[in-house]
Amino acid sequence: MSESALRLKGEVAVVTGAAHGIGLAIARQLAAEGARLVMADVLAETIEASAQTVRAESGAEVVTHIGDLSQESVVAAMHAATKRAFGPASILINNAGGGVIRPFLDHTAETLRATIDRNLWTALWCCRIFLPDMVAANYGRIINIGADSVRNGLWQHAAYNAAKGGVHGLTTGLAREFAQAGITVNTVAPCAVNTAALEHVQKVNPAFAEQVLSVIPMGRPAEVDEVASMTVYLATRAAGYVTGQVISVNGGSTML
Repeated sequence: MSESALRLKGEVAVVTGAAHGIGLAIARQLAAEGARLVMADVLAETIEASAQTVRAESGAEVVTHIGDLSQESVVAAMHAATKRAFGPASILINNAGGGVIRPFLDHTAETLRATIDRNLWTALWCCRIFLPDMVAANYGRIINIGADSVRNGLWQHAAYNAAKGGVHGLTTGLAREFAQAGITVNTVAPCAVNTAALEHVQKVNPAFAEQVLSVIPMGRPAEVDEVASMTVYLATRAAGYVTGQVISVNGGSTML
């Protein structure tokens, strides 16, 4: 792709949960479109290796940030690091997450708290801390990674859905509040995705994995690049009239 055709040339993007899986796929596609990146994750060694992969592939400028983004102070430090490296972020991808998937009555106070922290508090703090710069610039793109299980009521996902449902609600509320500030806010909601986490479930609980996949008419999980491509489109200026939407990338597991 020629430099003039890059859709995100000059943009500064923050991707949380970027060490592997969907987050890494998003970072790679954003970099290929010309964005400068902050890749954040709690996994120190993995995020550094992933950032180096992105640099080598695209020549993109990439910095990393390590820490638990459910903590306000960690997000504030990431925000400061972003501005030192590149200036204000114009794109925020709230991908950090990972729930404890189990029957609801098997949850403990700790697993419930971890599920809410990883999926909802990370997005809340990132939006709260990065939005003022977008308001000042009269431009921004926020894309949250949600979950189609919020819509289809997937087995063993009640607590996870409580967290991701909060993300979906955050999306619509912020989209309306900041609609006239040049900022769009959307959610991409996958169903099952072909990641290491799904591979683990297929090994340790194949019956449950088969049950999850049974709700998908296409009969297969999404590939990470299929989720990333929708996310990157929503980050472009071409998506300027799309806001407040939860867009499922789900093989038909829910429709309309």
